[in-house]
Amino acid sequence: MDIIYLDNNATTRIAPEVYEAMIPFFTDDYFNPSSMYEPARRTGQAVEAARRTIADCLGGTAPGEILFTGCATESNNTAIRGAARANPNRRHIITTTVEHPAVLEVCREMERSGHPVAYVGVDRDGQIDLPGFIRALTPETLLVSIMHANNETGLVFPIERLSRIVKETDPGILFHTDATQTVGKLPIDMVRGLPYVDLLSFSGHKLHAPKGIGALYLRRGTRCRPFLLGGHQESGRRGGTENVPYIVGLGRALGLATETAHEDEARIGRLRDRLERGLVERIPSVEVNGGGGVRLPNTLNISFHYIEGEGMLFQLSEYGICASSGSACTSGSLEPSHVLRAMKVPFTAVHGSVRFSLSRYTTEAEIDRVLEVFPGIVANLRTLSPYWDNARNAPRPDAVGMIESH
Repeated sequence: MDIIYLDNNATTRIAPEVYEAMIPFFTDDYFNPSSMYEPARRTGQAVEAARRTIADCLGGTAPGEILFTGCATESNNTAIRGAARANPNRRHIITTTVEHPAVLEVCREMERSGHPVAYVGVDRDGQIDLPGFIRALTPETLLVSIMHANNETGLVFPIERLSRIVKETDPGILFHTDATQTVGKLPIDMVRGLPYVDLLSFSGHKLHAPKGIGALYLRRGTRCRPFLLGGHQESGRRGGTENVPYIVGLGRALGLATETAHEDEARIGRLRDRLERGLVERIPSVEVNGGGGVRLPNTLNISFHYIEGEGMLFQLSEYGICASSGSACTSGSLEPSHVLRAMKVPFTAVHGSVRFSLSRYTTEAEIDRVLEVFPGIVANLRTLSPYWDNARNAPRPDAVGMIESH
């Protein structure tokens, strides 16, 4: 049975071109780039070439502003913890209620160590509460950390506007954005498009590079202490021998994504919209979460009233279709998504969400296959629900009251 992989916000397959670029650095060019002999210098040059490629893909920023890390989680930890350590005169942090755990858990830990944190909410459409965000800014604010796009709904947040508000309020406040879901999917220009963003995190395995490599954009002049101490690699900003094959792979992957960005964005967006329309037309009582806002072109988060997401995912898997119910980092939890709860998705649907996330390798035939089998999966599961009227193919009139009474 062929696999239909629609969970690309969790991880992506390595592009063949990326794999080919990496191979020599596992075999012939295996040297430590910090060593002084000629073969090692060639390896070091490959690292710097990748750094230049990434800098170019982020709007032509300075290569020295790119710091290689092990993953986006490390990048987020470096940004938040490093900024706090380097700027001890301020302690207040602002984030949102819908961040990825790689930011939320860091902020909760910062709270436990004495840094007050303001968690800005979102509305039913997933849009940030702008007045609440502005009210949260104080003279003690050290850092604002808001994701560029949400990993569950695909909603893109107005980072240029939010960061500009922050800097116009107080240039001393640092602005960090977790761009793990946008780098390689949307054009990002740190020079002209996001000039007020000081730190930006991303990871290779969301854009067809391998797992285990990430990066942090650190604008020149931004005070941020190293998170990993050891050697003097990365200009003293991150200890540890560079992961050369993976760095080369990250550079190649982002270069590829930039080359085909407009074509990929348009084609993937058409496939996502086709999937969304097809499901809404074929299945009653659904909620497209974030459907009214600007979303990543590859992401569809859709909730089905009166059934559980786990059952849908299990049956999809039996057809070889891979999807998810939200963040891969919380997939072991039985609790409903913190993102959907923050958006106040109706309680009859919050447990019944499925996220489909497409990639450049997704085909029309795969979308057709999902539309062929998924409505039957939902219908079958609803026959087991005491809240569903099978004869009418609609919720029982007293369904909400029945749930509330329990």
